Amino acid sequence: MAVYAIIGTGNMGGALARGLCKKVDPRQVILFNRTPEKARRLAEQLGCRVEESAQEAVCGADYVLLGVKPYLMQGVIAGIAEALPAAAVLVSMAPGFTMEQVRAMAGGDRPVIRIMPNTPVAVGAGMTLYASDGQVPAAALDTFLSDLSASGRFLPMEERLFEAGSAVSGCGPAFAALFMEALADGGVACGLPRAQALELAAQMMAGTAQLALSGVHPGILKDQVCSPGGTTIQGVRALEDGGLRGTVMEAVIAAWEKSIGK
Repeated sequence: MAVYAIIGTGNMGGALARGLCKKVDPRQVILFNRTPEKARRLAEQLGCRVEESAQEAVCGADYVLLGVKPYLMQGVIAGIAEALPAAAVLVSMAPGFTMEQVRAMAGGDRPVIRIMPNTPVAVGAGMTLYASDGQVPAAALDTFLSDLSASGRFLPMEERLFEAGSAVSGCGPAFAALFMEALADGGVACGLPRAQALELAAQMMAGTAQLALSGVHPGILKDQVCSPGGTTIQGVRALEDGGLRGTVMEAVIAAWEKSIGK
């Protein structure tokens, strides 16, 4: 059974730890955080092990998940490089760092998997982009994907497209949350209690997403609800008049441009 070290137990690192512990023995998951109490609290909830230093955390690991902020990456990798087992796979989730850059920071031809998860991994409904290269054995990649499968869906993607993919799935939860909140606000304006309006909006979005994931095109989903002369098509008209599509496209492009430094 593979041993996992998670360096950084913030929102994303902690969410991935929860997903891992649904598939592997929590005693095979080792946590380290520069604020030790945060790692200890999570370990108590999940039954994981905690180490007092990053070097101790990685020394027996098969996979090392780097859940640290981008500005800390170089220092963290430099600090653990000498303690890493020869075959340990580095798993980077920091935006802006290619696999080649992570490998160079570690000082050699080390296997690297790059992932880009999103916040719904915390409830097992995440969308995680991933890429690897010839340095990662096929069996090691398969084990990693299987062990983390409880966190949600995984999509292989060319590394050159990571920033574009992340602008949709990584930034998307914020965009979706704004739309959900606006739907609920509209319901409140029409007299619904706030809690009911939020529940209606959230469940509607979750169900519509499931229909789309089943293979039904969004355009068909829209047309199925828009009866001739009915209420929905009037609402769609108002959204089109407000430029919803163009605004959403611009939001994705703005996030992508920021990620590539434009």
